[in-house]
Order: sequence, then structure tokens, then C-alpha cells
Amino acid sequence: MTDIPAETDPASASSQRVALWIEYDGTSFSGWQLQRGSDVSSVQGALESALGFVANHPVRLHCAGRTDAGVHATAQLVHFDANNPRPLQSWLRGANANLPGSVAVRGGDIVAGDFHARFSALSRRYRYLICNDPVSPAIGNDYLAWVRQPLAHERMHEAAQHLLGERDFSSFRAAACQSSTPMRRIDFLNVYRRERLVVIDIQANAFLHHMVRNIAGALIAVGKGACEPEWLPQLLVARDRTQAPDTAPAGGLYLVGVDYPQQFGLAPPAPGPWFLADGISPA
Repeated sequence: MTDIPAETDPASASSQRVALWIEYDGTSFSGWQLQRGSDVSSVQGALESALGFVANHPVRLHCAGRTDAGVHATAQLVHFDANNPRPLQSWLRGANANLPGSVAVRGGDIVAGDFHARFSALSRRYRYLICNDPVSPAIGNDYLAWVRQPLAHERMHEAAQHLLGERDFSSFRAAACQSSTPMRRIDFLNVYRRERLVVIDIQANAFLHHMVRNIAGALIAVGKGACEPEWLPQLLVARDRTQAPDTAPAGGLYLVGVDYPQQFGLAPPAPGPWFLADGISPA
């Protein structure tokens, strides 16, 4: 680990709450969550180790949304409480100096004590990327799903509009989901093409376990022509996960944004991943 000067911010109180924007490649991790007493590698474990070294005491991280094994993030938001206050740049430089190359702290802020990475969030945004090509990609195959059959992205987008608003997403919920309710509100759900890439861009107030990947699996079925766009509302009404297609692979999924009230001053980075040209989803 790299030594970090124990400098403090004279304007800080005896403790501070720090919020950080995190980017990570989830390929080699068991997921976000630290499994205490286990030797599996988690994103949370890597970050807590690096930040604890800078803080000179153990830290416990809270995140905006847990991601599964193999899922990536360009804008995960975490917060923690530090007993030894530091200027923000010390947290950024110190964390990045002690993290593996697959995790990076992109920015952040010192926030009020009532801020919470999960409970203060207004919405989360994910993107699911599909390489739609007859040949599996040799480069980047850990970062894309692959579908060899031609996908009609216009039909996928048409079908996706049936999922907007607050609805019961039981048909898109993993059996292991621990949420007390299947109700979620989808703000937008766009499907578009960038040459060989088909992009599913979705924002909701929150997500159920495997919800995005299960929606992606259903939209892929529509894109292949196996189902009509009008099948999506029927699947919603069924409230039965067994009637839906298989869960889409983890590698194509990215957490790309979390929205917070303006009072916290936490503007997210531009939605990624960076190789999506301008990174802007069409209306």
C-alpha cells in the first residue's frame, strides 16, 4: 500500500461523511457485496481496504445499488464515515493509489451527515450492451452480451415502452430477490443501435434482483422475432417469472448513473461506458 500523508482539513469537524463516484470492471469480482468470512473477491472489499488505509481505521461502505458478479459500473456511488477528516483530494488520490487497476474513484464530495448513498437516491440508471453480430467478439467479450441472430431494435424499443411507469415487476424478479415489494417505477427505457451494438438504456427509482437482465432477456426475444412487442404487457400481468425468457448474461450490464436531490450537490459523471461514442441515448 502507498503511504498517504495524514493531513486534515482545518474546516472539518471531528468526523466527516464522504461520498465517492466509483468505476469498476466487475469481471473478476464476485459482485459488489463483501462476503464476510469468505476469501472471494468483492468490489466492496477492495474499496474498504484501500479507504481504510487512508482513513487509518476500518471503514464500512454503503452503495447506491448492489451489482452481481460480472456486472460493471461507470457511476456507482458509495458513502462512508471517517473519524479522521481529510480533504477530498486526499481521499481520491489515496484510494486510487491503493486500489487494483479494475477499480477507480472518479470523484466525489464531502456530504452532510443525513446523506445516504442508497436511501437518498432518487433513481438509478443502467445500460445493457449487446454485440449483435454473426461472430462472437474476440476483444471485449467480458463487457458485452452476444447475440448472433439479427435483432430488430425498433421492435425492442416498441416493446420496452409497455414497461414504463410504476408496475408490478414480479415477472422480471429473481427468485432470490429479498425486496419486500415487486413494485418499481421505470422512468425511461430506450433501445437503439450503434453499428454492431444494441443498447438498452433504462432508468428507474430502484431495481429488483436481476430485473434489468431479465428485461433484457425478454427484449432480446422480441428482437429475434420469437415474441411480439404486445407480449411484454401480457408478461407483466402474469406476474410469473417462469413465463419469461432466461436471464441475460451479466457481462453486458453497467450501472451508469445515480440521481440525488440537488441539495447534496452530487452530479453524476456522464453516463458510460466511454466507448459508446457521445454516451447520449436518443429520445
